[in-house]
Amino acid sequence: MTTKIWKKISASLMLIFVLAGCQEQPKQLSLENMRWIDLTHSFDSNTLYWPNNKTGFEHHQDAAGITPSGYYYSSYSYCTPEHGGTHLDAPIHFAEKKLTVDNIPLEQLTGNAVLIDVSKNVLANRDYLISIADIEEWEKTNGKIPEDAIILFKTGYGKFYPNREKYFGSALTGAEAIPLLHFPGINPQTTEWLLTKRKIKALGLDTPSLDYGQSKDFQTHRILMGANKSGFENLANLDSLPAKGIYVIALPMKIGNGSGAPLRIIAGLANDGK
Repeated sequence: MTTKIWKKISASLMLIFVLAGCQEQPKQLSLENMRWIDLTHSFDSNTLYWPNNKTGFEHHQDAAGITPSGYYYSSYSYCTPEHGGTHLDAPIHFAEKKLTVDNIPLEQLTGNAVLIDVSKNVLANRDYLISIADIEEWEKTNGKIPEDAIILFKTGYGKFYPNREKYFGSALTGAEAIPLLHFPGINPQTTEWLLTKRKIKALGLDTPSLDYGQSKDFQTHRILMGANKSGFENLANLDSLPAKGIYVIALPMKIGNGSGAPLRIIAGLANDGK
């Protein structure tokens, strides 16, 4: 990352509690005194992919052991679809001529974030669509979402990963599984509202897709990515985050002309012992 970007990150961290609507004296934060939460599922044989993906995650040992020269050496090769596990959806995934993975500005992948917990509503309805009312309810307690925020939705489905049946709503794979998918997502009207009324930077959640399982037209993807914004899917450990005072760094594998990529996403919190 360039010096300019790191300076911008440090400046943003110092203002994180003010931007999140906190009325207390802002804490002076830096990368050195942050507590970091990993929001990424490991990539391995348990990694979940869309049911009709032809391949999953493959990790092959090319070398491992003591060499003839007497030192240990290991090397592996891997293969993975772009979209699966904790990953980024680049704008071009659903919007022609929009940003590919390698062209997304770092400023769009880092920044202040808020966590909106909708799990009480979601866990009672597998087909739940996150609404504008959910966000307005969050704002009653936490204040208005600041511009250029990354929005993370906690549905509670992260606890089901990597159980395919509980996470997707069906244990089946292949094209025949698609009509059987039942998991929550973001209402397209909510996505449009967040873009126009709150001018958000990105969206992420702990489900297989930004759109709910029964979606046939993927309108949330199309709206978000049509605005040249990225999405983060299959997030982990959202139950470890507070409602605000979060700084996210979401760096995907830099795949040339990629429509998506495996993502290592972390959240920084004030290291105040809480």
